[in-house]
This record gives sequence, C-alpha cells and structure tokens, in this order.
Amino acid sequence: MINSMNKKNNLITPERAAYYLPVFISSGIAILLIIFFAIPQYIKSTKVNLELIELIKKKNDLDNLKFEYKIINKKFIKLNKKRSKIKELISGTSNLDTLIAQVGQIGKNNNIEFISIVPKKRSNFKVNISEKNKKQNNLTLDPLLIEGTKKFIIEFKFKTDFINLLSFLRELEFQENLILIDNIDIRFSNQTIDEREAKKLQIKLMMKIYGNL
Repeated sequence: MINSMNKKNNLITPERAAYYLPVFISSGIAILLIIFFAIPQYIKSTKVNLELIELIKKKNDLDNLKFEYKIINKKFIKLNKKRSKIKELISGTSNLDTLIAQVGQIGKNNNIEFISIVPKKRSNFKVNISEKNKKQNNLTLDPLLIEGTKKFIIEFKFKTDFINLLSFLRELEFQENLILIDNIDIRFSNQTIDEREAKKLQIKLMMKIYGNL
C-alpha cells in the first residue's frame, strides 16, 4: 500500500505538472476558439458561399432573360412594322372628309352625276369580344377592321353611263384607303343624253371605306 502511494506521488510531480498544465490550458483555449470562433465562422462562410452561389445563379438567369428579351423585342419590332404596313394598306392616311372629296373628284373626272352621299354606319375596332357576347349581340367580326382603324359604310346615289361607271369603279381601286363595294343596284334612268347614245344608268351602291381612328 505504501508502494502504491509512492507511485501516485511519483506520477504527479512539479515537473510533470509544469509540463502538462500549459497543454491543458492550450487545449481548453483551442476548444473555446473552435466553439466560439471557428464554428460560427464556418457557418457564416457556408451561408455566404450559398448566397454567392444563389447570386451567380440569379445573374445567369438575368443574362438569359436579357438575351430572351432582345430576341422578343426584335420580333416585336418586326411584327409592329408589319402591323403598321397592313394598317397603312387598309386605312391609308386620309380622313373621311378628304376621302369623300377624292371620291367626288374621281366622279367628276368620269362624268358622274351625284344625287346623294349618305353615311350609314361607322364601326371601330373592338377588342376582347367573348364568344358569348358574339352570339348574344349577333356580331360579325370584320377581319379587315384591325386595331387603330375604323370603317364607314356610305351610300352613294348617282347617274352615269356604263363606260364611265366602269372607269369610276376602276379608279376607286387605286385609292390609298381600302374601298369595297358592298352592294350595287343598277337601273336604267328615263333621262337620255341624245338619241344616238344609250340611256343613263341610275346607280345606288354601298361602299365600305376604311380609315384611321
């Protein structure tokens, strides 16, 4: 028993205590540094890294969106140009008063004797018309009535001969506004120019004229 106590005393000596104590203190400090500094820094670093990865992903997505936007924008510009050309072909640039004046001048050049010019109906382009509303209102959509245009239906009554009538209708085809003959009623008039010429025709026709809003 005395020998075992002597062995214990021999194990814990001042020299050994002086050697191990700094080791224990250093280990404790190291553990504290790991717990209170290294681990939080690691967690923070991991979080920052994940945020960086997410930012890089968002940047790549943004670059892709910008590229897609450029493509879509180019297509939109092309479609808008085509739309403008189609609109110009249909409605031209003249307003209704100017166009009627042009029709009157064409008639005068072709010896047309106008009796009356009566606007009957005006239609504007309409959007978002549901199928239900179409059936309820019995609407027939005009494919030529596009956005930014309007349509006039005008009744013309006049007198002329057959040759001048053909010439008048032919000139109407070359106007910048689209002009369609919706209905035409031709009858012989009692009036004659002279005995050697045919009787004058009495004409009633409905014109569809397309113009800008």
